[in-house]
Amino acid sequence: MFDLIKSMTKAEKRNFKLYATRLAGNQEAKFIALFDCLDTLEEYDEGKVLQKCPVKKEQLPNMKAHLYKQILVSLRLLGVQHSMPIQLREQLDFARILYDKGLYRQSSKILEKTREQASATQQHTILLDVIDFQKQIETLNVSRGMASLAESFHRQTADICRQIENINTLSSTALQIFSLYQKLGYVRTQKDLDLIDQYFRPRLAVYTERSLSFLERFYYFQAMAWFHYIRHDFVRCYLYACRWIALFDAHPQMKPLMYDNYLKGYSRLLEGLFLMRKYHTLVDTLARFERECREIGSVNENAVVISRQIIYTGHIHRCFLEGGFREGIRLVEEVETFLRKHSKHINLHQKMLMYYKIACLYFGDGNYSKCMEYLARITGTKDPQIRRDLQCYAKILNLIASYEAGIDYNLDYQIRSVYSFIVKMNDMQEVQREMLAFLKRLNSIYAHNLKDELRVLYQRLKPYENHPYERRTFYYLDILSWLESKITGRTVGEIIREKFRREQRKPLAERDV
Repeated sequence: MFDLIKSMTKAEKRNFKLYATRLAGNQEAKFIALFDCLDTLEEYDEGKVLQKCPVKKEQLPNMKAHLYKQILVSLRLLGVQHSMPIQLREQLDFARILYDKGLYRQSSKILEKTREQASATQQHTILLDVIDFQKQIETLNVSRGMASLAESFHRQTADICRQIENINTLSSTALQIFSLYQKLGYVRTQKDLDLIDQYFRPRLAVYTERSLSFLERFYYFQAMAWFHYIRHDFVRCYLYACRWIALFDAHPQMKPLMYDNYLKGYSRLLEGLFLMRKYHTLVDTLARFERECREIGSVNENAVVISRQIIYTGHIHRCFLEGGFREGIRLVEEVETFLRKHSKHINLHQKMLMYYKIACLYFGDGNYSKCMEYLARITGTKDPQIRRDLQCYAKILNLIASYEAGIDYNLDYQIRSVYSFIVKMNDMQEVQREMLAFLKRLNSIYAHNLKDELRVLYQRLKPYENHPYERRTFYYLDILSWLESKITGRTVGEIIREKFRREQRKPLAERDV
């Protein structure tokens, strides 16, 4: 209840007070005093609540339950103006009231209008409730057209049930792929790829896009985008993300109903562009997304949080491609404020991703202590099963940052610890093995031989840059740019900026599509 009150806007709180005090007798109601008390607290403290409110300790549980219900009722009354699902269920309630009073014709008129709206907005479960209610009313009527009406209801119900079954299968498939990504990251071996293909491809191949409804196509595009993303096929992921967004653009009435899902399409789109290094398309798409967010405004709290995450991530990715680490660091304070403010709305996986990107910004700028500070937030997680790949690379980056910062007195112990962790997570690949072997030899390499050893490591790692599975390491660590910086005596930022400028000098057809 405390979290609910803290999540309310000023308008929602004002609306609740008007709703709660609508009767003269409620002006001094205890539950309103409880609301005012909780609204002033920064953290929930039951002792302070009992001191400030005219409520006995044994009354408090019932009072909190009553207040919670009253807040939800007031929010529902306010939300009905903006939420089509709530409006449709309200119409169903009105139809039930009229039916119970024996006003069948009036009830039927409301149901017919509700059925049209539910059908137009793909509210399938509500549509089934409406049709079932209409059948119930028709059993009270005796007419010649009842047989054909019954057949029409049957066909509609069968079609809706088929769509619901497809939606259930496709949404579950998308969720399963996403859950696999949260746990392991991208596919690591041919065995991983074969397992994913054998399990998921047949489940997706049975659908023909043209025969699908809006919701079926949405979940199909979502599942296909994740399917290709986890397989490193970013071109196809990008194409399905484009179709995902275009689907909503073609049905603008669905955006307010599923705005969070619409936003997540942009997340896949921008992520794919970053991993394909399509700088200009990423910048243009990010600008278009920001304009749309400003035009639409705050749809709801969830949409605000998702959109801000996408925007921050997009700008950090732009800085990575440009080599503008200092510019990216200017965003960190704003991002930290955002993470603190919306901590309860952002899951651990999303926080870990943001911390890793911030750590990479500081590493690129040469601030290794701050880099390790953010990496510690990832390596210190209590759940080793969440983004095991990210935890592995955070440990490797921490090793490199420790060496760069001169904190190498226990480097051998750190390397053994990281090696053991990666083996335990079953995440060891050739690129990681080469990197750890090099770091292990560092203390025995003479200073005048260091550049030669770095060149050897660079030559060994370079062929893996486009390897089907080994290349995933380079999504997390730009190890080649770091090696170049050590060999040439320049900063990582200078190396990346030079690569960026060289890329921009290419003809447009060569550098971006």
